[in-house]
Amino acid sequence: MKLSLFILSLAAPVLAADVASLTKQELPSLVALYKELHANPELSLNEVETAARVAKELREIGLEVTEKVGGHGIVGVLKNGDGPVILVRTDLDALPVKEQTGAPYASTKVVKDDLGREVNVMHACGHDIHMTSFIGTARVLSKLRDQWHGTIVMIGQPAEERVLGARLMLRAGLFSKFPKPDKAVALHCSSDMAHGQIGIVEGYALANVDTVEIVVKGVGGHGSMPHLSKDPIVLAAQIVLALQTIVSREVRPGDPAVVTVGSIHGGTKSNIISDEVRLQLTLRSYKTETRQNLIDSIKRIVKAQAESAGMPADKMPEVLVSDDQAPALYNQPALCADVRQLIEPVIGAENVITREPVMGAEDFAEYGLTKEKVPLCMFWLGTQPPSVVAEAKAKGTTLPSLHSPYFKPVPEPTIETGVKVMSSAVLGLMKK
Repeated sequence: MKLSLFILSLAAPVLAADVASLTKQELPSLVALYKELHANPELSLNEVETAARVAKELREIGLEVTEKVGGHGIVGVLKNGDGPVILVRTDLDALPVKEQTGAPYASTKVVKDDLGREVNVMHACGHDIHMTSFIGTARVLSKLRDQWHGTIVMIGQPAEERVLGARLMLRAGLFSKFPKPDKAVALHCSSDMAHGQIGIVEGYALANVDTVEIVVKGVGGHGSMPHLSKDPIVLAAQIVLALQTIVSREVRPGDPAVVTVGSIHGGTKSNIISDEVRLQLTLRSYKTETRQNLIDSIKRIVKAQAESAGMPADKMPEVLVSDDQAPALYNQPALCADVRQLIEPVIGAENVITREPVMGAEDFAEYGLTKEKVPLCMFWLGTQPPSVVAEAKAKGTTLPSLHSPYFKPVPEPTIETGVKVMSSAVLGLMKK
C-alpha cells in the first residue's frame, strides 16, 4: 500500500463515520429532491429548470456558481485553501421514453422534441440519482471543510445522452475559466447491481461510439421487370451480410468491436423497385485504430458491393459518418485503485466489485482527452434490491436495463451509497 494511503487508512474509520452520519442527516431531503427531479425530466439541450434547480442547491451550500456554461451547463467551485483540484461531474438530461415503472413519483411529462414531435420524457438512465448524489456530496464536503484542503469543481453537464455536453462545456472554457482539475470522478447508475454495491473498471470502461448512415442508390422500376432496374434493396441486403465479416475477419481477435445495422428503410410498395435504401449503423470499439479500421472497412465493402452489382458511377452509395461521436472512456488504473481503497472502509471491501467493460457510451471521457490529460475514474452505482438481483442471477433472467421504461432505482439506499462513496473518494483524494 502506498504510504499516503496507509496513513489515510489510519483515519478512515473516523472519517467514514463522519461521512455516514452527515449523509444520514441529509437523506430525507435528498430523497425528496430525487423524486422532484424524477417527476420533472428535461430532454438534452433543454435542461432549463433542471439546471436552475441544481444551481440553486449548490449556491445554498456555499459554492460559487456559474450558469449557462456550454448551454445549460453549471460550474460550482468550492475553495478551501491550497491543495489539489478535484472535478466531480453529474449529468442533467433525460430521455424521450414513456415511463412505465408505476412509481408514485413517475414522470408524466410530454414535450416537443427537436423535430416538433410530442414525446414522453423520463429519467431512464438514472441522471436524477446522479444529480441527487452530487448535491448530497456537495453538502457533506462543505460540512467537512476541516478535513480537506484544495478546490472542488462540481459540474452539472447537459446533453450527455447526445454525447455533446462535455464538448460544449470544454469549448466554453471549462478548463481555462475555472480551476483546472488534477483528477476527475463521476458515478453512473447500474441496472443490474444491488444497492450498496460499487463497481469499478480499470482501463477501458466504455466504448467509442460512431453512427454511420449508408445511402444505397439504385435505378427504380416495375417489380415485374427487374432486368430494367438496379435494385438497391438487393444491394443493401448484400451489404448488410458483407458487413458482418468486418469484426470476424478484419479485427484482431480479442480486440472488442461491434458493427450493428439497427435500421433499414427502402421501398414503398411490393411491385415497385425503389431507387434508394437507407441503412443506419452503430459502431463500437475501444482503440482509436480499431475505430478507424471499422469505418475504412465499411467504406471499402460498400463500394465493392456496389461495383459488383454494376452500379454506375453516379449511383455509388454514400457512407456518412456522424460528427456526434463518443470517445472511449479510459479509467486511469492508478486513480481507480486509489478510489477503491478510499471507499472500501466506507461500504466494505466485499461491496466494491470489479466489473467488466461494456460497449455503452459516456462523454465523461472528453474531460480526459484535452491537452491536460486529466486522469478519470467513473464507477458504477448499484440501484436494485439485493434479493431481486440474486433471483435474476439464479434464474438467468435480466433486469430492466438503463434506457428501459421499466428501469426503477430504489431511491433511499442508492442515494445513501452514492453520497457516502463519492464524498469519501473526494475527501481522500483531497488529502492526498
